[in-house]
Amino acid sequence: MNFLFTKKHIASLVFFRIVFGILAFLDVLVTWIYYHFKKNAFDPENYQFKYIGLEWAQAIPEPFMSIFFFCLCLSAIGICLGYHYKICASFFALGFTYVFLLEKCNYLNHAYLFCLLSFMMVLFPAHKAFSIDSLRGRVKSQDFIAYWPIFTLQFSMAIVYIFGGIAKINSDWLNAYPLKIWLPYKRDYFLIGPILEQEWLAWFMSYGGILHDLLIIPLMMFKKTRWFAFGCALTFHLMNTAIFQIGIFPWLSLALTALFFGSSFPLSLNKYLKEKLALVRKWNLSYIKAHRKSRLHLNKPTYIPSKRKAFITFSLFVFCLIMMLNPLRHHFFEGPVSWTEEGHRFSWRMMLRGKMAYGHFLVKNNHSQEEVKVKARDHLSKKQARKCLTHPDMIWQFGNYLGEIYRDKWDTDSVSVYPVVKAKLHFRKYQEYVDPNTDLTKEDWKHFESADWIRKLKKE
Repeated sequence: MNFLFTKKHIASLVFFRIVFGILAFLDVLVTWIYYHFKKNAFDPENYQFKYIGLEWAQAIPEPFMSIFFFCLCLSAIGICLGYHYKICASFFALGFTYVFLLEKCNYLNHAYLFCLLSFMMVLFPAHKAFSIDSLRGRVKSQDFIAYWPIFTLQFSMAIVYIFGGIAKINSDWLNAYPLKIWLPYKRDYFLIGPILEQEWLAWFMSYGGILHDLLIIPLMMFKKTRWFAFGCALTFHLMNTAIFQIGIFPWLSLALTALFFGSSFPLSLNKYLKEKLALVRKWNLSYIKAHRKSRLHLNKPTYIPSKRKAFITFSLFVFCLIMMLNPLRHHFFEGPVSWTEEGHRFSWRMMLRGKMAYGHFLVKNNHSQEEVKVKARDHLSKKQARKCLTHPDMIWQFGNYLGEIYRDKWDTDSVSVYPVVKAKLHFRKYQEYVDPNTDLTKEDWKHFESADWIRKLKKE
């Protein structure tokens, strides 16, 4: 594993630090404005779906929540500028993960990836060049680092692409679902609308998506195919941005993909821009002048003792193993994961299924035999209600939440909650999603066993 400690230029890591900081700021700002202010998703008075076992993550009231988001934005700026980098990166990693855990309904693959990357950035020496910390002498400025931080970022992107491609190899995706359903709804888009309702595009994007995800990393590893591959990646992500508006994920993916160009590629880009743009030349001269005043500069990687090398190697081995095994856990559950949702999250299964559901919950007082029909929308936001009925773990959580409410309301310790839900996956007809005779308050959620009260998907 000596390749992990070969000498590499720090430029690509600095490039990613800056991009990461910018995207972090934008993502937190949108979450603050859209989810917190507009959607009121983090109001502690409202119900939030927690990740089972991580219910300790609770929202805080205003104005403290807004102060927290403001500090999170500042820490993202600090990461970008390399200002008190370790403090800012640590605060951001903990804070962003805290926000991620507050509401399961907001789960996105890029948010999970961002959590992982945030903790990585704390460990990386990304602030040892082109940063305020290095200019002010807080850290020793370096031109070269060991390869392992860049490898970790490259490996993480490879996992996302490859497992995303493997997940697409299923009967529905190979028949162009769910894109056949989704794209016609975009027919009103400016300019591209008439194209989006053409069925051939769904087939092209389905098979193109598989080829892109499975081949992009191998093609980026060879110099002769690198520019072609990056052009395909750029086209793929810009199409997704234009059609689906999926936030920062395309730009994050492109930044990580660009790391395969080599550790010094930002220097070549900077050289080109200096020749074309006077403003870039001015910035470079200002940086060189300020850099000369810094206290110490190193032209070789910091010496890494053999014991630390062994620890880094072992830690990376464990990390890589977990990253490769985690997306496979759905194979331990019965039924297609797009239907049962068991093993779906944290597995890079991106935009693979379109599922709809409707129904209610029957709450019964076992002493008085009184029964009440409750709809999810009576207690949840529109998004929560929609997600709840298509995810068995949320059906279970909400059923137990209703049990607590009605135990207090009826002043009894014997309440049963039964789910009456019908759902459909893609082109199939609506069918019974869960067993309506299941008392959710009597069920325990099993992380590594199939829930026997989830109905099997009928073959059409």
